Amino acid sequence: MSLTAMKEDEILLLREEIEMLMSERRQLLQVTGAAAVFVANLDTDTLPDEADTLDAAEMLAEQLNGLSEETLKDALESVRAELDPVQ
Repeated sequence: MSLTAMKEDEILLLREEIEMLMSERRQLLQVTGAAAVFVANLDTDTLPDEADTLDAAEMLAEQLNGLSEETLKDALESVRAELDPVQ
């Protein structure tokens, strides 16, 4: 196999890897966007009083709050969500 053919194979493999990563990113943004909409609309008064449920909701909210504004915006756009600004 020539050097050019090996480089072309490497380029093809890298292209496939990048496409796979971009697909995974789209899926993760959709999950994140859906989670953000869920948390924004969550009424904590209606959650069961079990500590595990409250801990899980808090963990999800903290992870969402830790995202950059740009990433969260991308996530919300991926699910075409529009949230009312918090007052």
